[in-house]
Amino acid sequence: MISNTALFYTCSLVEYIGRKTHNERSLVVQLLGTDLDRIYKFQDVFHCEPIEKVADDFIQRAKIPVGNFDNIGTCKYTIPNYWDIGDVFSRLVEDCFPEMNDIDGIHAVFCSWIAPKIMNYNSDLFYQSREYLAECFKAGEILAA
Repeated sequence: MISNTALFYTCSLVEYIGRKTHNERSLVVQLLGTDLDRIYKFQDVFHCEPIEKVADDFIQRAKIPVGNFDNIGTCKYTIPNYWDIGDVFSRLVEDCFPEMNDIDGIHAVFCSWIAPKIMNYNSDLFYQSREYLAECFKAGEILAA
């Protein structure tokens, strides 16, 4: 069950924008800048509109260019949807940065060593339990199962 809808929506929108613009999610977070806080604070309003429209508005507002990162096109298996990946990242923020403000936690997780590993949809890392992902993050490496 999702306990922090603002965090979940913000992480999912970052994932959606990254897919749409073919950018690594760390770059999306950086380019959104203070708009990340705006998305988080007003997610209940933005959630009333189609995510495609909200993403387009923020892509234009933040001038996010089209990149060449395509983890969807290179995936050989079933691709998780952006809501699923948003959930993975939001849980990681909750589990690893409970004392930190969520926006700083989003930056910390999306710009970390583990983000590209989660976004490798040819692996099964994104399907692992939240506890396992948090322990890997804290250890700074993928732990043996």
